Amino acid sequence: MANLELIATATFGLEAVVKREVQALGFTVTRSEDAKITFTGDEAAIPKANLWLRCADRVLLKMGEFRAESFEELFEQTKALPWEEWIPEDGKFIVNGTSVKSKLYSLSDCQKIIKKAVVERLKKTYPLEIFPETGALYSIRFTILKDVVTLSIDTSGAGLHKRGYRQANVQAPIKETLAAAMVELSFWNPDRILVDPFCGSGTILIEAAMIGKNIAPGLSRRFVSENWERVPKELWKQARAEAFRAIRDDVELKIYGADIDPKAVSAARVNASKAGLSDDIVIRRRSFEELKMPGEYPVIITNPPYGERIGDKEALERIYYKMDRLLAKDRGCSLYLITADKEFERSIRSRKKADRRRKLYNGRIETTYYQYYGEKPNKIQTDRKE
Repeated sequence: MANLELIATATFGLEAVVKREVQALGFTVTRSEDAKITFTGDEAAIPKANLWLRCADRVLLKMGEFRAESFEELFEQTKALPWEEWIPEDGKFIVNGTSVKSKLYSLSDCQKIIKKAVVERLKKTYPLEIFPETGALYSIRFTILKDVVTLSIDTSGAGLHKRGYRQANVQAPIKETLAAAMVELSFWNPDRILVDPFCGSGTILIEAAMIGKNIAPGLSRRFVSENWERVPKELWKQARAEAFRAIRDDVELKIYGADIDPKAVSAARVNASKAGLSDDIVIRRRSFEELKMPGEYPVIITNPPYGERIGDKEALERIYYKMDRLLAKDRGCSLYLITADKEFERSIRSRKKADRRRKLYNGRIETTYYQYYGEKPNKIQTDRKE
């Protein structure tokens, strides 16, 4: 099979995590840039990457890259690409994209030019003047950055954060891909206790359980490229069969969640059940002030309320005070917390500054991921991650 160039798009700040995921799947990374990781693979890489990437936003099939400063250049170079190798005569194709710091800044004009160029290319293969566009969807994406055009086709469809288990929601839920990254960036492993005291709809808990049991995040959903002629259905069947065989049913997890909101507790339980993980996650209604750690060397990974989500500065201060006391009392407790509150670190007086900080985006909100490393269990060896 031909060697393909694929792009795993990523939220700003998660590029290193996504790059590690891509490499762990056995793919060769050829370029790592802001918000995207380019790698190579064959047709089988499309189902494998879509099924297994936990922290990426989408998997794109890269069609070409070139410089264009005029619409004529955009048209001719788009037309020169082998669109007929992927889009059949009944294929439905739409065009969307972005332009930043480029001479071609009109998105609507770029869309029309690219669509026209693709049609003209397809006419060379198919004896049609008007294409019916009644078949499978091929969503063409363009990015123009400093006059460099990258053209690709989206292989995912709905974003990869759409796992399929989130049936019940709460206010301001964390994105599944970000929750998975928070777990991947921690020292937690399936032998350790994990606690989310502000679990909301349970996303961090569920993502951790999926990681602990090695469940492919895309196993319960469908992808737009499953309908493509170029990617044989047998490849999807094989990839799913391999993913099912990889699940670790023998792992016993110690994952606990709590929330003061009964609606959140109910939502988290519904979602855990939908994910098939009800037996692996314990969720209770508790305020943070009354919560007790369920064992030694706990790892807390959480997205506590902040800003408009809490609306009560005194309540937030009580939460921070309790966190500070908890870390002071239990030197084996590790804390991994994401927040937009830039004053958070000052509240943790029992320890020095966070061992590590990362700038991440929760939706459009700029946040910091604070990491406080607790003492390691004597019998548990953990590998420090970047």
